[in-house]
Amino acid sequence: MPKPRSQQISLLDTPFYHICSRTVRKAFLCGVDKESGVSFEHRRTWIEKRLFQLSQVFAIDICAHAVMHNHLHIVLHVDSEQVKNWSTDEILQRWHQLFKGTLLTQKYSNKQPLDKFQLAMVESTADIYKQRLMNISWFMRSLNEPIARQANREDQCTGHFWEGRFKSQALLDEGALLSCMAYVDLNPVRAGIVPTPEQSDFTSIQLRIKAAIKGKQPTVLLPFIGDEHQHKIRGIRFSIKDYLSLVDETARIIRDNKFGAINHQTANILTRLHISEESWFKLTTEFESIFTGAVGTAEHLCEFSEHIGLQRTHGIANAQACLNSA
Repeated sequence: MPKPRSQQISLLDTPFYHICSRTVRKAFLCGVDKESGVSFEHRRTWIEKRLFQLSQVFAIDICAHAVMHNHLHIVLHVDSEQVKNWSTDEILQRWHQLFKGTLLTQKYSNKQPLDKFQLAMVESTADIYKQRLMNISWFMRSLNEPIARQANREDQCTGHFWEGRFKSQALLDEGALLSCMAYVDLNPVRAGIVPTPEQSDFTSIQLRIKAAIKGKQPTVLLPFIGDEHQHKIRGIRFSIKDYLSLVDETARIIRDNKFGAINHQTANILTRLHISEESWFKLTTEFESIFTGAVGTAEHLCEFSEHIGLQRTHGIANAQACLNSA
């Protein structure tokens, strides 16, 4: 039975989450239908455009994404600190980019006069919107519903386009985060669609590689801030160079099916993450089958379970085998 969201998301433990959303009725998110020959590749653009638009509105950043034929992977970062600095005006300005709001919030945004009771209602409504703008369920609703309507119009049909619930996994530490990001970034390589990460269209890894060639990082993705910037709150505390090297070499090994051929430099990176080479390959090829819930070391999983009120900690054995392995 699916777990309630309260048992999947705990910002006290981590701001990072792996999300997977799948289509139903053999619907195509993108790709080419071999039976009819109809191409749905243009839907990839729909997804990416909407994804990046939402990241500019919500207090939620994109760490990694991959748009596959019948499902979508995203690694999200909830920036709860950013929300604390938002004024009522900014909250409503953001919300009205996606939704109409109420008559009073529209009047407030249009600088129309309101009495003190109406202003109090606006403030109360803005508080609700503020919580929604850092809520993963609202983020996914704002992503999936417009895409479903657009796809149904194109397919000239009605009914569900997405499965009823998206899958959510809390990523509790650096090892969990980076292995999940690599798993998402390497989806097209692992599926045999492309031979290398840089050829993986509509993925975060392609955007990061293109930007890295110019000595930059993509503005639409949460940046890597490196080990030397631990004081920064917003960013992935790991070197972009190390991450790209790790993903590139892993892709070569997956493509050539020659496990155990990792070089010394990459092995050092995995040692810092406390992940063995064998466990890294397993994580980057079988992440979703190894972990069905939260992901992290055994210690972090126990803390997470305690905070969300679970009596039993799930995934301990796999955590010890894969994330406490070096």
